[in-house]
Amino acid sequence: MVDLPQHLSPSSASAFEGCPRRWRFKYVDRQPEPSGQAALVGSFAHRVLELLCEFPPAERTVDRAKTLAKQAWPEFETDEDYLGLELEDAEARAFRWQAWLSIAGLWDIEDPAKVDVVSTEQKILVDLGSVPFVGIVDRVDRFGGKLVVSDYKSGTLPGPRWRNDKIRQVMLYAAALRQSMGEIPDRARLLYLGQRILDVPVTERRLEDAVGSLTEVWAGIATACTEESFEPRPTVLCGWCPFVEQCPEGRAELARRMDAGSLPAHAPAAALLAVA
Repeated sequence: MVDLPQHLSPSSASAFEGCPRRWRFKYVDRQPEPSGQAALVGSFAHRVLELLCEFPPAERTVDRAKTLAKQAWPEFETDEDYLGLELEDAEARAFRWQAWLSIAGLWDIEDPAKVDVVSTEQKILVDLGSVPFVGIVDRVDRFGGKLVVSDYKSGTLPGPRWRNDKIRQVMLYAAALRQSMGEIPDRARLLYLGQRILDVPVTERRLEDAVGSLTEVWAGIATACTEESFEPRPTVLCGWCPFVEQCPEGRAELARRMDAGSLPAHAPAAALLAVA
């Protein structure tokens, strides 16, 4: 029998839904999962915007963000995950430019000087139904006196059919804030930097659906841990799984897709199969 995790986060829940086998490698076996370049771009942008919101509203300017980015960079570039990218000079410059575009993209979608920021990077530990939930909320704001959950996204805005998972995540944050602050947020916002804001009303139905889905995932994790059975769910995403070499089903899926010509050439595992 495998021990249940102490808490369940939105990212952990999403990982289990995507592939229980991969979830086990990361959350049970504790095998390191290197952060990809896109994720690290987002991490740096998040850090700079967090620092920016610590200043009075009138000082939340692009120039201030530039200064903060320069100050934060020396520590970031010595981080183990960043070093693990092994970027050449030109690639490192491209990384910094992409990170800056994400940061500056905030002004394309809102004026941070007009935002009433309540908190940033707020960690919440609560029970949502039967689930011990943990989450870190990028920003909690007030608009017109009403509480609003704001979550930064540095990636590409997904199409309508792929947005439910992201919306469910911010609804979980809204449910957790209701538990911890005793106040139900009015809205949840996904801030796709440089693109647009997805602004979603917080309703009881959405909160119930999000918590219900989380409860189902928690039950699935409990069953998998009890039975020590973490079945793989092979898809094209196996091409981006850092544990695919340890997963026969994942390797078979990649081989099938490569033979069919349906494995994207930029998938990291495509190089692995080429070597094999």
